[in-house]
Amino acid sequence: MIWAVATFTFFLVHALPGSPGDAAYENYILSGMSPEQAQAKVSSIYGFTSHDPLLVQYRGYLWRLLHGDLGQSISYSGVPVTHVLRAAAPWTIFPALAGLVIAFLVGTSFGAVAAVKRSSRWGGLLSMSGSFFAGIPVFVLALVLAFLFHTEWNLLPYGDTSDVTLTPGFNGPYVVSVVQHAILPVATYALLGYGAWLLTMKSSVISVLGDDFILAAELRGLRPRTRMRYVSRNAILPMFTVFALSIGYLLGGSVLVENVFDYPGLGNVLFQAIGARDYPLMSGAFLLITVAIVLANIVADLLYTVIDPRVRR
Repeated sequence: MIWAVATFTFFLVHALPGSPGDAAYENYILSGMSPEQAQAKVSSIYGFTSHDPLLVQYRGYLWRLLHGDLGQSISYSGVPVTHVLRAAAPWTIFPALAGLVIAFLVGTSFGAVAAVKRSSRWGGLLSMSGSFFAGIPVFVLALVLAFLFHTEWNLLPYGDTSDVTLTPGFNGPYVVSVVQHAILPVATYALLGYGAWLLTMKSSVISVLGDDFILAAELRGLRPRTRMRYVSRNAILPMFTVFALSIGYLLGGSVLVENVFDYPGLGNVLFQAIGARDYPLMSGAFLLITVAIVLANIVADLLYTVIDPRVRR
């Protein structure tokens, strides 16, 4: 799968108007380089000249990829793509993972309550809240949060990962600033995921409530709390699989959120790379997202055998 996506990305980039080498060549000419210097720079970045046959370029691309060389970024003045991605990825993983964990814990808990109390007012309100947040487009929710908590009420900072006047490190003011700048992205991820987790957990719990072992537990006179523990343990099994897969999709789903909040994570870097026609950085970001999703699928399969003994048997 990783090879297939890397190949698809390579040929997709070359299908765009102007090849990657030509686009970089034009940028270097405009910056004042001579044609010979620009051609040499393009060759050093891509490992081939833009006039080589496509298959020759493809072989060179795969050879560099196998050696962990993703090329050099055009928009970052020749900085290796791996360095750019390594610097940006933590600022995507931190808020997105925090939002996912919060959404999972709150959404599954409220989903179980909504299923058990589905005939009551509370169950109806919880279901409505899940449907509401599950249907909001990501950019709309992000813009509303930014407008209310930054522009209108001025409660939370906006843009960057911390106050630029602070010294980065494990010191109190810097850590507090990092947390404050991450609150809006984390809240966006959490609210977006809350609705989906609530509705999915509610459906799973309702399905388990109709199983025979629940009826047997009721006939044996077990307490409601014990029966609910039986229901939750079985209903949450599919949720763990979806949770593991969601971790893989975190890197790819951050483009709109980080662009709205001007948060310099992987999504923002990818958005800027598209605008600047930085093809090496685009290819590297797409490849990183693919690797994350593939690894998440493998982890999900392994995790399911750990939490469900029936799968092992």
